[in-house]
Amino acid sequence: MRVPQLLPSALLIAGLFAQAPAPLADLRERIELFRADRNDLDRRYDVPMSALRRERLRTFLRAQLAALDGLDFTTLGRDASIDWQLLHGHCRHDLDVLEREERQDGEVAPLLPFAPAITALGEQQRALQDQDPKAAATTLAQISQQVTAVEGELAAGKHDGIALPVARRALERLHALRRQLDAWFQFHDGYDPQFSWWARAPHHAAVEGLERWHKAVQQKLVDGRTGDASLVGDPIGEAALLHELEFERIPYTPAELVQIAEREFAFCDAEMQQAAQALGCGDDWKQALELVKQRYVEPGRQPALVRDLAREAVAFVEQRQLITIPELCKECWRMSMMSPAAQRVNPFFLGGETIQVSYPTEAMSQAEKLQSLRSNNEHFARATVFHELIPGHWLQQYSQARWHGYRSMFETPFWIEGWALYWEMRLYALGFARGPEDKVGMLYWRKHRCARIVFSLNFHLGRWTAPQCVDYLVERVGHERAAAEGEVRRSVGGSYGPLYQCAYMLGGLQLRALHDELVGPGKRSEQQFHDAVLQQNAIPIALIRAALGAELPGQDAGSGWRFADAGK
Repeated sequence: MRVPQLLPSALLIAGLFAQAPAPLADLRERIELFRADRNDLDRRYDVPMSALRRERLRTFLRAQLAALDGLDFTTLGRDASIDWQLLHGHCRHDLDVLEREERQDGEVAPLLPFAPAITALGEQQRALQDQDPKAAATTLAQISQQVTAVEGELAAGKHDGIALPVARRALERLHALRRQLDAWFQFHDGYDPQFSWWARAPHHAAVEGLERWHKAVQQKLVDGRTGDASLVGDPIGEAALLHELEFERIPYTPAELVQIAEREFAFCDAEMQQAAQALGCGDDWKQALELVKQRYVEPGRQPALVRDLAREAVAFVEQRQLITIPELCKECWRMSMMSPAAQRVNPFFLGGETIQVSYPTEAMSQAEKLQSLRSNNEHFARATVFHELIPGHWLQQYSQARWHGYRSMFETPFWIEGWALYWEMRLYALGFARGPEDKVGMLYWRKHRCARIVFSLNFHLGRWTAPQCVDYLVERVGHERAAAEGEVRRSVGGSYGPLYQCAYMLGGLQLRALHDELVGPGKRSEQQFHDAVLQQNAIPIALIRAALGAELPGQDAGSGWRFADAGK
């Protein structure tokens, strides 16, 4: 099949692609320049499933690594040595991601035989090459022919063995290719009369074929094999999980992480049993949980509850001089109410500068209202509000804008979510719970974060399906089913990284271990420690440990830190 001719990749590599980064000794300046360059490349090379895009980015990243390796690491100061490791690890991780993308594109290729032609058209437009209208019409006609051919293959059963996640991914790629084809066509149509004369009719036919093919794949390879397509994810496999763990400087295997989660679960189970006994429920923690779920405020009163809980948490932390809370930070957070549609994916609060309150609306069904009320009761909210605001996510965001802001590119959920979860553990240990009801509410969330490690790793290892993950959350944690489905839907939908759900508990354990290491007589106070962690910005916690340690960090700082071995 004839496709539009592009600039030879060898020529590109020999020319512009081969330009190395300028020799910058200032690592902050180098990071800022890297981010600007990468943003420009992502805008320029935005064609889906493009081999040219991957080639260009690989060349860029390898040049960055070569420049970093050419620096004399022993001459770098503390901040610069941390910055070197951040940028070096980021480049290596991006190369790993490109390899994964290429492998995943290869897996969907049998369902998308027309992808190279559409990609080539898009790259031709991005390179501002002249368009031959007659050749374009020929390419469009060939796309239609390829659609017809693959439809015949599907009818004959040739693609029945394609895994469900691969079929879902093919639909996502198909949607992106369709948008690319439309953008290419609109760029020329009407502006070039010859193009419109040649290409308009075959473009219409190609679009009809792509829409027909999308429907066929959806019906035969997706809908016919699952009851709820939104509860189908795309597991990345053990090898990719290990790469992600290495990037985050987590020196544990997935199996070891599940063991850590089970150990933390044992603590929660023992504490929950004591709280259940205090509530007169004997050893039945589910009965105690049911009592707590019934204790919600009336519709319309949730914003006032959230306000009061936020103020109480600030007072608790300040009275104990645990961390510095600037007055502007206390003044400048906001509140919004989450829509019913958003609550299907986020059944609980979300936060940061604006805490998004999940609570029933008039438009919900009776069952949806009750599940939302029960899932956001007063005692669950007692741990959620400070997690989202102060000293949790909003204090983080406030600090990120003011300390080492250039490091925001390296943001990791182990710092973002781990910090907020760490405060759940810290405040529990300091007696923030007023009684057994509050303990049940706080422990519910802690069990939830243990479960996230177990279900997300088993899902990405290919051992559990998404519906099995839902069942696990209902049985092991006590979720309302709608809340469990929303949690899993968010976890496997692709908008979060594969380790994101693990990061809450594991990041919290990292910070707890670092607290025990650095706080005490002759060391830092709690306030000094917590302020110092925030001032490093959202980087891997192993590198925060290196930054706050007495010795200058080495070239692979923190990669062997077995933070969870001691246990608690």
